[in-house]
Parts: sequence; structure tokens; C-alpha cells
Amino acid sequence: MSTTDISSQSPARQHRAPPARWLRTSLDDGFMREAALVAAAILAYFTIRNVTAGAPAEAFANGHRVADFEGWLGIDWEDGIQGAIAGRDALVTLANWIYIWGHWPVILSTAVALHVWRRDSYYQLRNTLFISGGIGFLFFALFPVAPPRLLEMGLVDTVSDQSHAYRALQPPGLTNQYAAFPSLHVGWNLAVGIVLFMSTTHLAVRTLAVLSPLAMTSAVVATANHYLVDVAGGTAVVLVGLAGAYFIQTRKAVPLARLADDEPAVPVEHPRRRAAPILRRPPRREPALRPPRRRAPQPDPCRS
Repeated sequence: MSTTDISSQSPARQHRAPPARWLRTSLDDGFMREAALVAAAILAYFTIRNVTAGAPAEAFANGHRVADFEGWLGIDWEDGIQGAIAGRDALVTLANWIYIWGHWPVILSTAVALHVWRRDSYYQLRNTLFISGGIGFLFFALFPVAPPRLLEMGLVDTVSDQSHAYRALQPPGLTNQYAAFPSLHVGWNLAVGIVLFMSTTHLAVRTLAVLSPLAMTSAVVATANHYLVDVAGGTAVVLVGLAGAYFIQTRKAVPLARLADDEPAVPVEHPRRRAAPILRRPPRREPALRPPRRRAPQPDPCRS
């Protein structure tokens, strides 16, 4: 390539790193540490869910309480929502796929993308999931709830009956069947949607961010895995987690701001308040020395 060709390229194109090196740099910048942390958190999540599984009698009693509470509110719509897809294999398969593949794959892929392109948004999402997950553990241990599919409500467990992929993603040994309330399936998809919506202005990505929690809400109810009250509980827990993540970010920003204030400030003159330049008078030039003028000889009066 000639010198003329190089100079004609834009500066951004001249200094752009090769894709392989850029991707390697992005992944090496704390990616492995975060991957190990998230993997440990996921393993702890399933382990604690399994350990905190309550007694079946208590879980079924709480499930009936939730169903009665929905009936009192007039929002016991689980039967009608599942009835809308019953007998339609395409809709049942769609609900199953949203429930299975629209949760963990969406969360993990979004976390990787945010870590590479929007690091602050990644930390906000990560902290939100950690905080809301901790709150969810308390409910799983103290308030076990059997899902609608296990109660005698005439509902069918469409995921177990027509799909085996879910059992591959979540083995039965790591699954707590009595962790219906709150629905972190919906809550965490909502957290992903909110953080993703706030981190970009791309119309397609924002549309997916809005549709993801709505689709998951329909799927968890249609597959008889959660009550509508569980959805409301998951939403509330995640909003608390988002508030906690925002608080952590602001607390971290304060020391950085104070550190910046402690640095010596460089005085910058305001353009309108610049002092007028001092005009110095040039040094006075001394007059050049002139040779003495010769006088004409005067006649001597004594001489005649």
C-alpha cells in the first residue's frame, strides 16, 4: 500500500485493532474472574435451592393459600391461560421453549455481551441477580410453595410431559420443586430487560428487552410452573435488587469523586476573563554618536 493510500484512510480505521486481538483483550480483561464468580454463584444457587426445599406438606399448604389469595383478588387466571394453548402443539412447544431456552441462555449471553461492550451495565446486572437471588433464597427456605402443576387444579406440567431439554439443563437433583414463590424465572428476565433497555438505544435490542419478560410471564403461567402472585413477587424482589445495585454503584462512585477532588487542580483561565496583555514599550534607542563638527578657522585680529 502506498503512502497516499494510508494517509487517505480515516484515523479510526488506521488505529482500529484487529478483531481477534480486540476480542482477546476484551475477554482477558477480568472475564475469567467474572466467569468463575458467576459459575460459583449458579452452583450455589441450585445447591441452596435443593438444600432449602421445605416439607411437602408445608409447601402444598402454602400453595393452596396462594391459590385462595388469588381467588380472593379475582386473578386466578392460570386455568384460562393454559386453556388458551391446550390442544395446540405449536403453542405448547413455544411456551416450553420460552420457559427453557429463554431463561439461562438469555441471561448468560446478555451478561457476556454487557461485559464486553457495556462494563458498567454488566456490574449492575450481576449485582442485581446476586441481591435478588439472596432474597429469593430466604423465601424458598421460609415460605416453600408448591407450583400449580403439583396441586389438584386440573393443570398439566407441559414442560415435563413434552420436553426433555429442561431436565438436561436443570437435573432433578439440583431442582427445588417447592420454590414457586417468588418467580425468579420472570424476575431475572425482567432484570435483564431493564438493564439491556437502559444500556442501548438500538430499537431491535430494546424491543427484545421489553418482550423477554412479557413472554416469560406468559410461559411460566401457561406451563403451570408459577402463579400470577409468583410473578408479582419476582418482580418486586428484582426491583429491590436493582435498587441495591444502584446504591452499590453510587457508593463506589463517591470515593472516586473524592479522589479526583484531592488532586491538584490546574488553573484554567476563563476565555472571557483573560487579563489584557501588558504592552511593553520598546527600549529607547540611544542616538548614534556623531563626530564633532569642525569649525571654520577664524581670522586672527592681531595679524594684519
